Amino acid sequence: MSRSMDADKGGPVAVTGATGFVGGHLLRLWRAEGRAVRPLLRDPAWRDRFPEARLIGDTRDPARLAEALAGCRAIVHLAGRAHTGETDETPYLRDNAELTAAYAEAARQAGITRFVFLSSIRAQAGIAAEGILTEADPARPSDAYGRSKLAAEAALAASGLDWVALRPVLVYGAGARGNLADLLRLARLPVPLPLGAVTARRSLVSVESLIAAITLALEAPDAVGRPFVVAEEEPLTIGEMIAALRAGLGRSPGLVPLPVPLLRIAAYMMGQKQRIDRLLGAQRVDAAALRALGWKPVFDARTGLARLAAGQAGEGR
Repeated sequence: MSRSMDADKGGPVAVTGATGFVGGHLLRLWRAEGRAVRPLLRDPAWRDRFPEARLIGDTRDPARLAEALAGCRAIVHLAGRAHTGETDETPYLRDNAELTAAYAEAARQAGITRFVFLSSIRAQAGIAAEGILTEADPARPSDAYGRSKLAAEAALAASGLDWVALRPVLVYGAGARGNLADLLRLARLPVPLPLGAVTARRSLVSVESLIAAITLALEAPDAVGRPFVVAEEEPLTIGEMIAALRAGLGRSPGLVPLPVPLLRIAAYMMGQKQRIDRLLGAQRVDAAALRALGWKPVFDARTGLARLAAGQAGEGR
């Protein structure tokens, strides 16, 4: 049985990373729904946009963070170092694992009853994976970013808190960067694209569906204490993603079946090995455990991508 966040009189939900991609969408939606939130800000320049926020600066002192969390009933921890391809473990561990551990201790001191952490599918696996991934599979992160997210989950597991970690796949939505921004740029090109022969499928999730998962993780009535992968049900090939985006732009797919080995050779010659490996590798994820908890994606991937492209086109007119 679910309950409204505000039906619980335990206070607002603290949110870190409110100025980021997911955090910005989450705050807009929750404000529109009248939910009580308390953003935690490091930069005072954002204070005008978040009058209900608490300024914490760059502190990692659990006692000072606990003061900012006083009166909150839960925390959604979105802040951290994004995946940049950097190989040095130190900054990732500092900004993902160690910061999460500091917030966990602060939450414990403040009497927080639920800690929701935005992890990543990279805590589960590398850029590509065989078969269909679930959180029941052994976690095998392949880089510094993924290992730091898994270390953050381990810190939560050792904290004694009632916690949930969400491991989303590629998140799409207005304002997304990285791989999704690359796909949008490709879809807008007024030329056929040599992607029709790609058969590898990747799972996606819209930012709206991810926020629905975050909300569910907060509202689940029983202690959870585990990670959940987050993905919409149908994985798509890169050609199908481009076709969905171009459908939203009112255009035909425009795909040409160039053999995948030739695509890789061309990309490698242009110094784009990591980018092409991300776009062409398979990563199918089954979020059955989260659906069993009550999660329902807001969109299917084809519909969500078409809506995204249509909205972006409208903003550009």
